[in-house]
Amino acid sequence: MRIIIVGAGLVGVQLARQLVEEKHDVSVIESNEERARYVSNRLDCMVLHDEGNSISVLKEAGIARADALVCVTESDEVNMIICGLAAEYKGLLKIARVRNDEYVRRNFQNIGEERSAMGIDFFIHPDVEAARSTLDAISHGAIGDIFSFAGTDYELGSIGINPGSPFDGLVLAQFRTLLEGESLVTLVERRGECILPQGTTELAAGDRIYLLAKEQVIDEGFHLAGRDEKSIRKIGIVGGGRLGSLIAAGILRGEIDDPRIRKNDKGFFSILKTFIPKNLRNVVIIEQDYGICKDLASRFPEALILNEDISDESFVAEEKIDDLDLIVTATEHQELNIITAVYLKSRGVKRAIAMVTGSGYVAIARQLGIDVVIPMKSVVVDSILSKLMGGGIRGLRHIGDGSTGILEIVISGGSQAEGKALKDFHLPEGALVMLVDPAQRSVDPDGEKTVLPADTFIPRGDYVYTAGHRILLIARNGTEMDIMKIFGKKQ
Repeated sequence: MRIIIVGAGLVGVQLARQLVEEKHDVSVIESNEERARYVSNRLDCMVLHDEGNSISVLKEAGIARADALVCVTESDEVNMIICGLAAEYKGLLKIARVRNDEYVRRNFQNIGEERSAMGIDFFIHPDVEAARSTLDAISHGAIGDIFSFAGTDYELGSIGINPGSPFDGLVLAQFRTLLEGESLVTLVERRGECILPQGTTELAAGDRIYLLAKEQVIDEGFHLAGRDEKSIRKIGIVGGGRLGSLIAAGILRGEIDDPRIRKNDKGFFSILKTFIPKNLRNVVIIEQDYGICKDLASRFPEALILNEDISDESFVAEEKIDDLDLIVTATEHQELNIITAVYLKSRGVKRAIAMVTGSGYVAIARQLGIDVVIPMKSVVVDSILSKLMGGGIRGLRHIGDGSTGILEIVISGGSQAEGKALKDFHLPEGALVMLVDPAQRSVDPDGEKTVLPADTFIPRGDYVYTAGHRILLIARNGTEMDIMKIFGKKQ
């Protein structure tokens, strides 16, 4: 694909890097000279130091022959204007990062007729993406990174191995002697490196495994690793901005108000577990800005709103913040989020979730004892990549250090894999099929999708791949094209 990215901030650079790794033709437009130079020196792609909201610049970047335009500048308005400038190019996929709910809601209502008012195909809402990941973690007790997949009972849990635990020194071939029920160790993180394990792989203290299984088995895995779920009734949220208020709404009201969601979105990654048990209603929001606090107090009368500086040690003691079951640090400053989470855990808070900018801080935050780390920019990049890939790929979620991702794929008719077992074709090195969803979906007259009964399962070597089946596949970055040659339509 030929892709133009406007904006070379953290999201733009990470997106460009991953697309270049997948051998796509990428052009980057950036108005800041220093950022433009940074991308030019590090990535093998065209870089234009100029304003993206200029049709002449877009033409210079190759808009006439591009397949997609992705606008991720810091301004919602600029992103939407650039997409509007490119509206005359038919067949061009247009994606805009937009934070303002009203912009998204107004335009999203028109999608499905012909096009949105600004000609935008997909809106990426960064705060909503991050809030969903946070609520999913809370719904599991914030005991670690857990990914849920809509329409299936299976989850992917990230479990750290403690010294002396039953997992310490265990060879994977013997893994099922500890856990009853179907399960699969899909990935092992060891000293900053991601390993796709084999039966002979021996686990060790300090490793982190990604276990695919049903919820009860995942819980038992955390128990064996010494990470029992604790009751979470009193939750503190540091930062009452857009992200913090979305998380509060999810906890107190039971769901996120996302103007992009349609009732018939049923993919693995479409709507995760964003519903929080009703007994989790004791919420404290700590925000330094008085104006924001007034707004929060009117929106969430059932919550305790504190207009305070979280870095003030006397405030923590006076307000008994250290008796929280969970702290969620959701300010705009990742260093403050990490430090606050670590400090409050040292004061007795049981669990901590911290927002960081990118995947580079995830390992650091985990080493410091933070239970769940949400890399916000990586979540946004994954959402954009899911829209760009097409060709049967319905979703993408990166895990670990960001070098490995989970792909949701619908097997195409006439593909290399159709009608064959795994022994009859070879996956790229570093790829593994984790889960198969054979459900066949049909649309009723009212437009709602109906799912016919079918059980999701972890495939064995003799499973015959069937067109229309959905699969979850874990793979290293750079293998996307090879995977789609196997499961996608023949060119």
